Amino acid sequence: MKARILGTAAGGGFPQWNCACALCVRAGKPGVPSRTQDCVAVSGDGRSWWLLNASPDVRAQILATPELTAGPGPRETPVRGVLLTDAELDHTVGLVSLREGAGLRVHGTSPVLAAVRAGVGGVLTRYNGVRWELVEPDVEFPLDGGLLVTALSVGHKRPKYARESTVEGSWVVAYRVVDPGTGGVLVYAPCLAEWPSTFDEVLSRADCVILDGTFFDAEEMSGATGARVDSRAQHAMGHLPVGGPDGSLRRLRGLTRPRCVYTHLNNTNPLVDAFSPQRAELAAAGVEVADDGAELEL
Repeated sequence: MKARILGTAAGGGFPQWNCACALCVRAGKPGVPSRTQDCVAVSGDGRSWWLLNASPDVRAQILATPELTAGPGPRETPVRGVLLTDAELDHTVGLVSLREGAGLRVHGTSPVLAAVRAGVGGVLTRYNGVRWELVEPDVEFPLDGGLLVTALSVGHKRPKYARESTVEGSWVVAYRVVDPGTGGVLVYAPCLAEWPSTFDEVLSRADCVILDGTFFDAEEMSGATGARVDSRAQHAMGHLPVGGPDGSLRRLRGLTRPRCVYTHLNNTNPLVDAFSPQRAELAAAGVEVADDGAELEL
């Protein structure tokens, strides 16, 4: 299995267009690379590629990735479809940029598909159409190219625009992607409001996990922007912090397996700075921060 981490920032990207916090003003300088919004591409055969989420930056991400280059036919593309972890705008708006693709398949749980179809889905059906593929948590399904995928329910947070939805079910999932040929296992979990009770077992059987790194500290947005966004507000946004006694890093320390990589970094997160003490703390724990364009092979 091959994976390309196309984007590594949380919603708004890094720098965020309306932010002049200390980190945003340094974006693009040594050790502080700019980041596009979270998206990953996976393939089992190097020919059929699947996007895990469709960020608002997806057009630029595809054009910057040689494996996703169109051809050999004038309207052929190796991009087969999209697997949505949730219905948030920063993970679904990119579907509009993919409207020219014929036969695009979009996978998601029942509430996610209902929300997306009521929104951008109405736009997509006016173009080349979309095949909506229902995902049931804990039920494995195949993808073109030989991969096997299972959705893992990790949350019930609804996006703001869908708060009045009456559709029940898993609003947030992680994906476990398996290459039967190599035995490689990738877990993609960019949004974790809390650490699921089964997640330790999931990680023990994975080779690599791409994990929610939105916030490092539970109070960082308040310190960086002056906004009143404390730990309770961050939890309500659907993200477990990396650091601190209740953070995800505590659970990863000392693991020799899997390879652990943080993504979905908010613009206020000190992990965007390669020279920060927080990055040093991760390195000491054997944990990484993904950069846009990073390649994985499992």
